[in-house]
Amino acid sequence: LCSVCSGSMAHSKSRAADGKITYPPGVKEISSNISKEEMVRRLKMVVKTFMDMDQDSEEEKELYLNLALHLASDFFLKHPDKDVRLLVACCLADIFRIYAPEAPYTSPDKLKDIFMFITRQLKGLEDTKSAQFNRYFYLLENIAWVKSYNICFELEDSNEIFTQLYRTLFQVINNGHNQKVHMHMVDLMSSIVCEGDSVSQELLDTVLVNLVPAHKNLNKQAYDLAKALLKRTAQAIEPYITNFFNLVLMLGKTSVSDLSEHVFDLILELYNIDSHLLLSVLPQLEFKLKSNDNDERLQVVKLLAKMFGAKDSELAAQNKPLWQCYLGRFNDIHVPIRLECVKFASHCLMNHPDLAKDLTEFLKVRSHDPEEAIRHDVIVSIVTAAKKDLTLVNDALLNFVKERTLDKRWRVRKEAMMGLAQIYKKYSLQGEGGKEAANQISWIKDKLLHIYYQNSIDDRLLVERIFAQYMVPHNLETTERMKCLYYLYATLDTNAVKALNEMWKCQNMLRHHVKDLLDLVKQPKSDAGSKAVFAKVMVITRNLPDPGKAQDFVKKLAQVLDDDERIRNQLETLVSPACSCKQAQVCVRDITKKLGSPKQPSNPFLEMVKFLLERIAPVHIDTESISALVKQVNKSIDGTAEDDEEGVPTEQAIRAGLELLKVLSFTHPVSFHSAETFESLLGCLKMDDEKVAEAALQIFKNTGSKMEESFPHIKSVLLPVLQIKAKRGPPRQAKYAIHCIHAMFTHRDTHFAQIFEPLHKGLDLEDLDQLITPLTTLGHLALLAPEQFAAPLKSLVANFIVKDLLMSDRIPGKKTTKLWVPDDEVSSETLAKIQGIKLMVRWLLGVKNTLSKSGNSTLRMLTAILHSDGDLTEQGKMGKPDMSRLRLAAACALLKLAQEPCYHEIITLEQYQLCALVINDECYQVRQGFAQKLHKGLCRLRLPLEYLAVFALCAKDPVKERRAHARQCLVKNITIRREYLKQHAAVSEKLFSLLPEYVVPYAIHLLVHDPDYIKVQDIEQLKDIKESLWFILEIIMSKNENNSHAFIRKMVENIKQTKDAQAPTDAKINEKLYTVCDVAMNIIISKSTTYSLESPKDPVLPTRYFTKPDKVGPKAANVLGAVNKPLASAGKPIQSKASRMETASNEDSTSNPSSPQRTKTRHDSAEDHSENEDLMKKGDFVDNTAFLQDSDKPRGRKRGAASSNLDDNPSPKPKRGRKKVAAVDPEDQWGEESRLGDAQTEDEQNSPPKKGRRGRSTKAAPANQETPAKGRGRGRKKATPPPEEEDEGGEEEEEEEEEEEENMEPFPQYFVEAPLAAVTASSLIGYDATSLAHLYLGISPILLCRSSQALSGWMGSVAAQLFSGLSRYVRSGSSPISGGATQRHSEICPEATPGLSWLCA
Repeated sequence: LCSVCSGSMAHSKSRAADGKITYPPGVKEISSNISKEEMVRRLKMVVKTFMDMDQDSEEEKELYLNLALHLASDFFLKHPDKDVRLLVACCLADIFRIYAPEAPYTSPDKLKDIFMFITRQLKGLEDTKSAQFNRYFYLLENIAWVKSYNICFELEDSNEIFTQLYRTLFQVINNGHNQKVHMHMVDLMSSIVCEGDSVSQELLDTVLVNLVPAHKNLNKQAYDLAKALLKRTAQAIEPYITNFFNLVLMLGKTSVSDLSEHVFDLILELYNIDSHLLLSVLPQLEFKLKSNDNDERLQVVKLLAKMFGAKDSELAAQNKPLWQCYLGRFNDIHVPIRLECVKFASHCLMNHPDLAKDLTEFLKVRSHDPEEAIRHDVIVSIVTAAKKDLTLVNDALLNFVKERTLDKRWRVRKEAMMGLAQIYKKYSLQGEGGKEAANQISWIKDKLLHIYYQNSIDDRLLVERIFAQYMVPHNLETTERMKCLYYLYATLDTNAVKALNEMWKCQNMLRHHVKDLLDLVKQPKSDAGSKAVFAKVMVITRNLPDPGKAQDFVKKLAQVLDDDERIRNQLETLVSPACSCKQAQVCVRDITKKLGSPKQPSNPFLEMVKFLLERIAPVHIDTESISALVKQVNKSIDGTAEDDEEGVPTEQAIRAGLELLKVLSFTHPVSFHSAETFESLLGCLKMDDEKVAEAALQIFKNTGSKMEESFPHIKSVLLPVLQIKAKRGPPRQAKYAIHCIHAMFTHRDTHFAQIFEPLHKGLDLEDLDQLITPLTTLGHLALLAPEQFAAPLKSLVANFIVKDLLMSDRIPGKKTTKLWVPDDEVSSETLAKIQGIKLMVRWLLGVKNTLSKSGNSTLRMLTAILHSDGDLTEQGKMGKPDMSRLRLAAACALLKLAQEPCYHEIITLEQYQLCALVINDECYQVRQGFAQKLHKGLCRLRLPLEYLAVFALCAKDPVKERRAHARQCLVKNITIRREYLKQHAAVSEKLFSLLPEYVVPYAIHLLVHDPDYIKVQDIEQLKDIKESLWFILEIIMSKNENNSHAFIRKMVENIKQTKDAQAPTDAKINEKLYTVCDVAMNIIISKSTTYSLESPKDPVLPTRYFTKPDKVGPKAANVLGAVNKPLASAGKPIQSKASRMETASNEDSTSNPSSPQRTKTRHDSAEDHSENEDLMKKGDFVDNTAFLQDSDKPRGRKRGAASSNLDDNPSPKPKRGRKKVAAVDPEDQWGEESRLGDAQTEDEQNSPPKKGRRGRSTKAAPANQETPAKGRGRGRKKATPPPEEEDEGGEEEEEEEEEEEENMEPFPQYFVEAPLAAVTASSLIGYDATSLAHLYLGISPILLCRSSQALSGWMGSVAAQLFSGLSRYVRSGSSPISGGATQRHSEICPEATPGLSWLCA
């Protein structure tokens, strides 16, 4: 066979050498001498001949060998006619098929020319509609099937041929090609990759360039072709891809390819095509994630975000080291990288829920990122995933969104709030996800409403919008809307309910403001009217976002209302109490349409008006809505409601529904005026549930003002019910019944008499259970009709309440160690006594008569209860819980009386101080209840400013919760007072009672008389004083508006020039006063950098607390040489002038650090704190101390040994001991105003209390030890935590307290070591504290000599020597307040500074 083949080959070559061309039968010679058409005809026949031949046709192969060589000549390869070239190319393709595996062409150059020629012909594939397309397809199919291009592997220029082929195929592929064309192209190209020895970078680029996004978007078919090719050749091409990325990523050789700049895009595309292509590349990405180049890291992070986040990606599971390294980029120092990581989180959460656990920790950190944009995008990522499917996010992720609702940036807060609102609406209201999902996000409604407590108006407005759009959508049908509101209200927590109530209250108040503005606009023009309009505009402005800009817009609106009657009428309809929800929507639409302008798409004025309309439009509540809500309540009462399906117990739903109606009766009373509603409420009065009946009574009280006229049939049924409730109902129902009669009926005196007489006559101490309701009813009758029952009430109080009820103990109390028990366990006698105390107070509040001596007698009675710890008779019959209840009742009664100026004036300082001590009572609930009452009175601006100082005593409360609550109360009260002053420019005469800075003198005086402050120089006691002062000063000094720090400093300096008016001749008390002032000054100096500036005004001091200033100079306390507190120069001599209201003053009351000279440019409007007018009235300032009697002064629980230095002191100092009340004739007490009997005292320990506690002493002090001045108040009991906290590990609480103490900022250190080292005890003789303060602060001797504390004689020379030593430190820039050299200080000069160590610690 071999010999035959070799012979045949030899014969063929000889034939070829002959040069004679044999054409197929019927085909004449093909040369340049024939026409194009003839040439095409002949070539077609040749094509047909070659097409029919196969590889086994040896004779024909030999016969047509020269023809094959002839067709490869340049004449054909370069022929200008494309049809000729196409036919020749088809012939050549068949020739390669027929003569395979060896082509008849042996010249490398000729082979290159032939394959380049065929490649060029393949461009004809582009036009799928061409008549010759089938021939082009045949050409492609032929060379792909035969793998003709594989012949080129041996050619030097093979890379050029292959590259050109690839480029051509990628160029011609289009969406007109069918799957066969696509398949043949892939076959053709893949054979080159798979069977070749290598893949050049140029050829690889030709493939990869189609994956670059820009090219991919231009030719999707080329991308699909490249994708199919890479999938087919993955194993073969992977090494070359790896080599490419190695060169670019690891070695940085970007010049190897034009695609180097697209390397990360290519990695993503290749990973999506086949992850095996990048098996060796991905580890390089881990290295790149740690690059020092920010941009490079960012590119890798973007790439991996797409790779990890892709829907079907398993990269995180396959390459855990890379996943962990990527997570580390969440903490990258470069902000855009962290931002990119956070954006990726939503895709990852949605496509890979299993990775949520890994992401949670990193998102938690990023949710606290300092960059606003990152925190914002954390919220967006979590919310996006949660809206897609709640199961994709865990509770921890939702909590991150919850936390960000309190973010410092509005953009983040808004995103978090809106995100939670959308989640709530989808899964709770619309029910997507079922009950399980609704339960998971049930907290959202509470959280969103809690945000209404924030001070920012933007937050509050957004909560209102969320409520109207997402929580109770206003576009729901009335019945559905009220059902939604009903069950929402029933499931809200207490604070959320309060917030919702406050929201309705604020909207209602703003509605009234707008109504007032409309009334003012309609009045004739005048200067007074213009001022009133301006004042009302300012009030409305404060209820809108960005008040600065809103002010101009509201002014413009007022002008529009004046000019445009139609808009004015629309707005009047909107704010009318009778406006329905549908009317409101029409009015809002018409007003906005009228004010809008198509030419001005962005209209800030219109946006502001929309905000205003949004707040005042009644989109939820109208008469129809109230009727639907009442029907819903009735359904629950009848048992036909869907309470169980909504997850609300029926009883809870009914109570909540009545509470909701009660709140709405305040804000929308007119909407209740329907017979159907009132009849339903009558039915509620007959229910057994006390809470339901109470709510119904309150609703009647709020809405029944016109019942006599409009609904007489309801009145005739209601009155007997009210009378029965007042006589025999539960106490709270009796109270509301009386108020209902007072508010609803014109002949109330007759109705009151019908109730009073039988109750008065039927009082019986033998049946204490039946006594509580009559006492409650009589108390409210005394409040509402004091003149009608004046004589019987006075007799009732003197004989029955005091003599028979309060002064006797009938039922022995339960012996228990508990300080408090639940309400249902309190004895009926104690409850009766509490009601008796309340009756006395209500009677006094009703008469408001200072001429009668009943006020003094009541105050003495209340202080006697506090003296005796609640056991007024001191017979030991009462149990501790009952005593706690009575202490709280007495203290709250004092606060109630203090809110009336006529009674505040007669409350002595000792009584005030004794009342203040209740905030440190040993019983947690007493402290809690008292603090709440105190806070409420202060927030209403009813309690005088000195009562704000009581919160200073909370600094050492052992329960962290109580300290935090006290701080919150202080912050809120101070904010309220400052806001009030800003909003009322014409109240300069009231500054002394409103300016928060004026609480400092009261706090100092209160701490001076603290019964725990016994020894002037005791370190632990001074620390307590410091902490108490800082508790208040920290909040007051948080802002230094108009140099208020200097104002406070001046105030403290002025106090040092006075004496304690309560005991002006008591040297020890005054020494305490100056010591506390020094501690306060130390705090001011150490915490402020502007304290040394000049105060804008001389502060006012209350003459009731401090004597007029001495002009000699400040008093030096003996302890000052020891504690070395730095003081500024003394203040100027103070001139006394009467000021205002209830507290005496020795300065001009207009002193205000925030306003050097205020002018009355504004008018107080009727709506602004009208209830405070009594407090704001000017009054005479009289020192009441001289009128005090011994029994008025607070007594301690135990008696201390008399101090020898007090025997010669004639000043009246109350003993620190418990009063034992002697038998007192009540008639004598209330008629002749005699005092309670003298008290007998017990021993008391003089040792200081433990750190952090305000405990009472237990043993008498030694004779040679200093004893307290006769106690000004009953000894403060050791405060105890609430009962529920006692049983839980006390050790944990102590550890928390210790941790807190460690974290507290240490007392400021400001002493300089070297100058102090020269100070000795002898060299300090004669120096007062203020002078020493200047000495240690390094103030110039010249300035010092100019001050009122200038040194003279030998003291001046000593000062000069000391200043020469100080000058070095002053020149070198040593800061005397920097806390610098304090080491070894107490060792250097122990004689001079015995008390310094506690300050330097």
